[in-house]
Amino acid sequence: MAKYETHRLILRPFKENDFAAVHSYVSNPENVEHMLFGPNTEEQTKAFLASAANNAPEDLAITLKENGELIGGCRIYVNGDTGELGWILHRDHWGKGYGTEVARYLLAIGFDDLKLRRIIASASTRNTGSFRIMEKVGMRREAELLDYRKARKGYFREYRDECRYAILRDEWEIQKEITYYNSLSCEFNGFVDVPRLESGDIYLVCLEKNIGNPEKKHVPGYYFAICKNGEKIGQIGLRIGYGGGHYNSNLYYGGQIGYNIDKAYRGNGYAVEACRLIAPIARAHKMQKLLVTNDNENIASRRVCEKLGAKLIRMVRLPEWTDMYQEGQRFSNIYEWSI
Repeated sequence: MAKYETHRLILRPFKENDFAAVHSYVSNPENVEHMLFGPNTEEQTKAFLASAANNAPEDLAITLKENGELIGGCRIYVNGDTGELGWILHRDHWGKGYGTEVARYLLAIGFDDLKLRRIIASASTRNTGSFRIMEKVGMRREAELLDYRKARKGYFREYRDECRYAILRDEWEIQKEITYYNSLSCEFNGFVDVPRLESGDIYLVCLEKNIGNPEKKHVPGYYFAICKNGEKIGQIGLRIGYGGGHYNSNLYYGGQIGYNIDKAYRGNGYAVEACRLIAPIARAHKMQKLLVTNDNENIASRRVCEKLGAKLIRMVRLPEWTDMYQEGQRFSNIYEWSI
């Protein structure tokens, strides 16, 4: 079997001569405090290695790319279209990001190679290090299960509480899309001078240039009134950049463009014209793609995207932390507009 390589690690099948390295962590009470096994006797470790050596890629040794040192083990157990992850690292290598690197790579194996639909992972509710890794790789906490599983011998209670995390294939694909959009070009060295922006019956008046909050990853933006015959009939905003927010994914879910036309003026194509008027400002900041998002029930906004020639990327389930979710929306369409 070919070995799997991450940035700093090589994941490979276990070998019988891995005994000393494996036994050094599975026999250590502190290292297996939150595990369902251990501390191992020598016989138990030898039995594990005899089984694991023929069980790749379900069980894999974690080794350092720089020197080949074995520092832990990981697994992906497959049951139908669902996989379950697990890992353990020698405590000498905790706190170095190896666990996150392993978990993210196991997700790639599960979704990209094994074509799984759903991947789960569990940890003792006391094992904060493990479930923080799950959160870092985009897994959601689905449940806290009380007295869920009989604990290993020597645990302070007969049964242990567990937290269950999961991620769907769609969520994994969304992570990759967010990474792609966040890699796109954008320059912001200050706001550009806004020329008179007009088309047909409407024109835009710049109301605000908001610098945002770099510390919170809030991107800068321009905000305009949409006007006709000296009267404000709507508004439109343009955010400059990609990512944004604590999870660096705000603009994937919220888009770079937001618009609204007063009810009395809807149905005249004014939102489409307003979007086209602000596109040159985005291009002045070296942006070539803009995301526009809307509720699936907002037919008018969907038609705006279609008239712009924007491409529907997908419908997403909104994370609970988004403003739209807090306002009651549960799904959002993601459109990509090439400008």
